[in-house]
Amino acid sequence: MAIAVGRMCGAGLLKSSTASSLIQSSSYSTREWTRSRRILLGSLGVLAGGAGALLFALDQSVKASDLDLHSPKNPWSHSGPFSSLDHASIKRGYEVYKQVCAACHSMRFIAYRNLVGVSHTEEEAKAEAEEQMITDGPDELGNMFQRPGKLSDYFPSPYPNEEAARAANNGAFPLILATLYQLVMEVCNKSFTLSVGHIYRKAAFHPLEYLSASEDYIFALLTGYCDPPAGIVLREGQYYNPYFTGGAISMAQALFNEVIEYSDGTPASASQLAKDIATFLKWTAEPEHDDRKKMFIKSIGIFGFLIALTYYMKRMKWSTLKTRKIEFKPRK
Repeated sequence: MAIAVGRMCGAGLLKSSTASSLIQSSSYSTREWTRSRRILLGSLGVLAGGAGALLFALDQSVKASDLDLHSPKNPWSHSGPFSSLDHASIKRGYEVYKQVCAACHSMRFIAYRNLVGVSHTEEEAKAEAEEQMITDGPDELGNMFQRPGKLSDYFPSPYPNEEAARAANNGAFPLILATLYQLVMEVCNKSFTLSVGHIYRKAAFHPLEYLSASEDYIFALLTGYCDPPAGIVLREGQYYNPYFTGGAISMAQALFNEVIEYSDGTPASASQLAKDIATFLKWTAEPEHDDRKKMFIKSIGIFGFLIALTYYMKRMKWSTLKTRKIEFKPRK
């Protein structure tokens, strides 16, 4: 075996190919390029960079020409990591929904029992439920009947089905408000993973629009109605709102100054109405909002204690093992 290996080495089969590799790499060195070749390649690089910058500028200019406005950022009281929802505003937002929004929009995922301990007492929530007549049955004879609502009943829908809703709104389907906040956040993140149904996936929202919180967009949409600018033609039954994609929206302006009277005496300006309904929709989409932040505060305390305990064990207990020195002394 050793003789065979020696013959192969003698034949040069196992010799290193470093020299040949260096010769090949030197052929690709830029030092041997002529001046004209360097100028040509440099000019091509500059032209390619300039063309890319021009295409990017044209793309941005086209986007800037859209007639969509970004909703301004508002200082919401619940936006902080340790801030809870304004429960008085939630109650006022429920009054806005009940007296204004419920005429067109459904909230069939929220039950009257959900109001208990949040915006109403149990007696107040029962009174709210009993104001509605709920179709129930069948009875002993197989007939449906009407009964007063109970805490376990969900908010009634203003229309019996989707077709009736579209027929009453010029073909447009009013969104279910309990999922509107989730819808806007879903579109902001360009993700359709939330279980809001196929109806809301067809909504005409720009995916890169409304990068701020959804309540900012809802507030801006409800208070942003104005006359269309020159050159904008609206069809019958449409209204102009610059915060809505395209500007043309089928929902008429619903919030005006003093359109309702709050039970707590708060002045019912249009901005106050929009703020309260946005807070109410925030709660309907995230009823666990306050509990989640409470859990966050508890986790900070627990993990802070564990970190301090771990540091103490590291410095006072484990350090004696880490710093000990083992010395071997042989016998004389």
